Amino acid sequence: MRLEFMDNVKENDVLGKNIYTNEGAILLRVGIKLNSIFIQRLKEIGVSYVYIEDDRFEDVVTHDEKLVELKSLTMKNMSQITKNICNNDKTSIRQSVKVLEELIDYIVETGDVNNCLFDIKTYDNYTYLHCIDTCVMSTFLGLNMNFNSSELRELGTGAILHDIGKTKVPYSIINKEGALTDAEYRIIRKHPIYGKEILEKNYTISDNTIKVVSEHHERFDGKGYPYGLSGNSISKFGRVACVCDVYAAVASNRSYRKRFKPNDAYELILAGSGSMFDSNIVNKFKNTFSVYPLGSHVILSNKVEGYVVRQNSGFPDRPIIRVLNAMSIERSERFYEIDLIYNVNITIEDVV
Repeated sequence: MRLEFMDNVKENDVLGKNIYTNEGAILLRVGIKLNSIFIQRLKEIGVSYVYIEDDRFEDVVTHDEKLVELKSLTMKNMSQITKNICNNDKTSIRQSVKVLEELIDYIVETGDVNNCLFDIKTYDNYTYLHCIDTCVMSTFLGLNMNFNSSELRELGTGAILHDIGKTKVPYSIINKEGALTDAEYRIIRKHPIYGKEILEKNYTISDNTIKVVSEHHERFDGKGYPYGLSGNSISKFGRVACVCDVYAAVASNRSYRKRFKPNDAYELILAGSGSMFDSNIVNKFKNTFSVYPLGSHVILSNKVEGYVVRQNSGFPDRPIIRVLNAMSIERSERFYEIDLIYNVNITIEDVV
């Protein structure tokens, strides 16, 4: 399976991964042949890339069916979960949290981050998918930081609820295209406080979960909001969520900008080490997540194009690249591979 930006998708390419609506229903099912109408419609709704089936990449597994099912179930329930918590419906909150914990527990059990981060996103399902992506990333990062099982549940639950305070912010501000006015920006900066107030009404929500919600916009250098906390005065829960929230946000399409390419999103996190983010957590981030998702199409510094087929542990920007040989008929000669660990003079220049 390979990952292609929509501009590179051709008619009769076979979809390799389901595309979901914001209710968690399947919009286009794996295995369908893409025609010009499908391709145009996907572009119109903001899909920037899709997974394509390709027998030259049949050994590249980019998804976990159980995780996809749990994420879909969580997305289907997010609206009701948010409503239950905002309405302080104690009889339903416990069940809502159980839905979230089932997803978090599965992530902890699998521990396979390479198969779990990249879903196909559209503009209209950004809000809930962003929260779920932040949850998945935070849980993996917390796992690599040796959070215990209870802390991982608190971290993951907080991450999936981190923007719940935006329910108190006018819709016109949340979805505004273009720059916010100073007055609008002051309002949106209050959403962590609103989220904390909502969760504090629910005795089933832990203090650590509330810290994720109230602190996910605090910066390590003290220039964040809403409280201007700095350094270790920000809980480890808030510091982890901050990194994952930013990465998940810039790696997604929005109504006012296109998503960052994977390498650009990754570089943004590294550039914020010691200022926006705790440098120790950024180092853990580097050891947890790879820069280039499996199946992604890249151009190397020697101008050769290929696809990421395997990751090298501890070297997030040095994967193994499969280069296709379109002129060869023999299967054994249809591609060759470049391991960037052993080819130090070659780097990845771009994702296409």
